[in-house]
Amino acid sequence: MFKTLSKIPGGLVIVPLVLGVLAANLIPDALAIGSFTTALFRDGTLVLIGLLIVSTGAQITGSRTGAAAAGTTLVVLVAKTLVPITLAVVLGLVVGIDGILGVSVLGLIAVFGNSNGGLWLAFASQYGDSRDRGAYIASALDDGPFLALIFLGASGLGDIPFLAIVAAIVPFIIGLIIGRLDREWTQVLAEVPSIVIPFMSFSVGTGISFLTVLTGGLTGVIMGVLVVAFTGGLTYLGYRHVLKRGNQSGIGFSAGTTAGNAVAVPAAVAAADPSLEHLVGAATAQAATAVLVTAVLAPLTAGWVMRRQGGIAKGSSSKEFRAAVADTVND
Repeated sequence: MFKTLSKIPGGLVIVPLVLGVLAANLIPDALAIGSFTTALFRDGTLVLIGLLIVSTGAQITGSRTGAAAAGTTLVVLVAKTLVPITLAVVLGLVVGIDGILGVSVLGLIAVFGNSNGGLWLAFASQYGDSRDRGAYIASALDDGPFLALIFLGASGLGDIPFLAIVAAIVPFIIGLIIGRLDREWTQVLAEVPSIVIPFMSFSVGTGISFLTVLTGGLTGVIMGVLVVAFTGGLTYLGYRHVLKRGNQSGIGFSAGTTAGNAVAVPAAVAAADPSLEHLVGAATAQAATAVLVTAVLAPLTAGWVMRRQGGIAKGSSSKEFRAAVADTVND
């Protein structure tokens, strides 16, 4: 069962999410019997997100950083995350937090502001070097609700108490300390996403209606394509014109992804500002769809660009890379 889910791009996120939606809409009473059943399968979202945040912090260690990777990390973080989130906030200041055409600012930040570090690392390990692998830290920094809370709170689009931002960062700091002090804990916590994400996704899905899945899914496809084109394109331009990477610049397109953790961002933000609760369902469905779309499209686009520019020999393929992507697109 796990192997099958892992072979589906975003399968560890999408399949449990859909099962959660089905359970909540078809057999809601079964999730309300109380005790461990209700606590885990319906009410466990925030606890599971917190555990994910701890594991994310633990993965940021000196082994993947350094002077050689610092410039690459900065380019990826700015192009993939900070610029898109800033533009989403600007849009929100013009049209409001509800956004336009069924896409809220919360949904935009969740989809555009979280990148799939596992897929990036798989692609960079195959076609890049230590600078590219080190840029994995950019994904660790943008994972989770931190940036969404900070940007929404600072812009006034959300009523985010300062203490709520602190509370969201504490698990990350704890994970960071654990990772720095004990590498064995870093290795143990590296397995947490594979365990937690399916249960978290199911729990998130129990708060979503069928109609929201249908409408959010359709817009999520478009958003996923835009993530690859816009954020991947920006990162490509950063590689080409700032880092001067020549025919290796196509690696930048593999940053144009949405992380599986993005499905948890709307719920986490709404926990800090309940007035945004009405946006959570659609934003979550959009994020889940974008995870699937970008996991398939981003590496294909990056590979195509690199072949066009001579960074990869035309006609070459890699079974190892395809296997690595299958193992990591659920990040």
